[in-house]
Amino acid sequence: MGFDAHEFAAIGMRTKTVIWGIFFIFAALATGLLNLQVIHGKSYRALSDKNCIRLLPQLGARGRIVDTTGEVIVDNKLAYDALYIPQTGGIEQTIANVSSVLGISPAELKNIIRKNMAGPSVAVVLAKDIGLKKAIALEEIKIDSPGIMVQQRPVRHYPYESLGCHVFGYVNEIDRWRLTKLSDYGYKTKDLVGFGGIEEKYDYYLREEEGGVSFLVDHVGRFVRLLGYREAVSGKDVQLTLNLKAQKIIEDNLKGHKGSVIVLEPYSGAIVAMASYPDFSPSSFTEHRTAEISRVVRDADSPLLNRAISGIYPAGSVFKIIVSCAGLETKKINLNTSFSCAGGTYIGKQEFSCWDTHGQQSLIPAIAHSCNVFFYKTGIMLGSGTIHDYAVKFGLSRPVPLELPYEASGFVPSAVWRRIYKFKSWYAGDTANLSIGQGDLLVTPLQMARMISVFANGGNLVAPYIVKEVEGKTFNRAKRPVSLGLKETTIEYIREGLRLAVSDPKGTASVLSGLPLQAAGKTGTAQAPPGQTHAWFAGFFPFQKPKYVLCVFLERGGPGYAASVIARHIIEAFIQEGLL
Repeated sequence: MGFDAHEFAAIGMRTKTVIWGIFFIFAALATGLLNLQVIHGKSYRALSDKNCIRLLPQLGARGRIVDTTGEVIVDNKLAYDALYIPQTGGIEQTIANVSSVLGISPAELKNIIRKNMAGPSVAVVLAKDIGLKKAIALEEIKIDSPGIMVQQRPVRHYPYESLGCHVFGYVNEIDRWRLTKLSDYGYKTKDLVGFGGIEEKYDYYLREEEGGVSFLVDHVGRFVRLLGYREAVSGKDVQLTLNLKAQKIIEDNLKGHKGSVIVLEPYSGAIVAMASYPDFSPSSFTEHRTAEISRVVRDADSPLLNRAISGIYPAGSVFKIIVSCAGLETKKINLNTSFSCAGGTYIGKQEFSCWDTHGQQSLIPAIAHSCNVFFYKTGIMLGSGTIHDYAVKFGLSRPVPLELPYEASGFVPSAVWRRIYKFKSWYAGDTANLSIGQGDLLVTPLQMARMISVFANGGNLVAPYIVKEVEGKTFNRAKRPVSLGLKETTIEYIREGLRLAVSDPKGTASVLSGLPLQAAGKTGTAQAPPGQTHAWFAGFFPFQKPKYVLCVFLERGGPGYAASVIARHIIEAFIQEGLL
């Protein structure tokens, strides 16, 4: 049986089609190989390497914080974590062994592995901070427990618990807001960062550099061999101007009183001690003590608030020092200017009271006795504009600034502000209130400490600072003290008034008399309706050659006398501890 010409042509056509089909298949395969091996060979090789190379991070230690003498006040300690690297076999035996050591049920361990396993050879944390004894026990059973390992991890340690907590801040896992701001600087999810205080402001320097171990695994993720090791780098140490002894003294005396205490050097501006109360334990965040953290965050007294720099309050009678200075500098008053205090005075039709009946008062006794009537009348003579300008000249209404976050600016009111923002006129009574540190005036305790230092050092406005060195290198970026250009007589007269406040039995700070050294200062009782008054004391000691400026503020603490009592106890303790 034969084929005709048409059939032969059909067979030939089908054969050509099959051949061309095979050709195109091999061409596609060749193109794919070319793409894999030549065009994208490098990128696929990199992906392959990533699949067979695993990294185990090694954490470095955060930089320490030390006081001015080198005493370590914020440190690190070792914690031990139990890790499991998934294996192809022996998991049941491993879980049984680990369960007996950690005291965690096998079912719970399996649940932890299932929830947290990111892939073969990616370590799963079974338990954190297991303690040294359990860590040793796990090391002893590693041979019979495939995949188990113990990793050391430095954690923040605050050996003095709440001491200096508002200055130091605390460390916690990075939040979404910070991650958004800092991701371009190498910060990533789960990183531990500083919150508040030096921990936050100097996080860049304190932060450690992560190291790690790289090792090779096979196609199913089993360990093959070690490839390399990069040592973690610890963060830089930060040395503060704080003196640990002084810090303990002020915190011991402040405890139980809501408020703050600041001690600084009047010539340099170096902060010797700074405390705020209520306080908190930074360790509660490091150790994840949930109940304690919840209590601190919800506490109506705001333990996390650093009242020394972030709290704003009416200045009360401490502000009279600025009014005195403005009066003398503008020659609206002099040493012989006097007013009669009968317990109050009328400004227009409204009576403005004084806290006592002082009789005839000139400047120096008026400062010592804190006579409201004298300053009402001086303020009216000056006018609100002049008072505002001198307040700003002394650094009020703006941050200092200090090397700590969240410093408040405070506020000095003016007639222009009242008109623009409150649509109200400014009256003589408003000037009278401003003259004694009341009304809309708001200040921070640090601003008051800075203001009083002008009369301790002879007329210079210092720039307070708290960081002395970073990793042994001087890091004081504070500006040099600025002369306010005050007349020598102005400084001398106000100093005499501040000294008389202590030495005169009727002086508002007379509780400080009888000390082994001479002190000077001004008390303040700031009205803050509807609650109790705030208590202030701002002064310096020793009087002739001042070494320290001291500001004590008690929130709802009553009259200024209460603050001066604490000031006395602090000065006595300084003497006993050899700080003078």
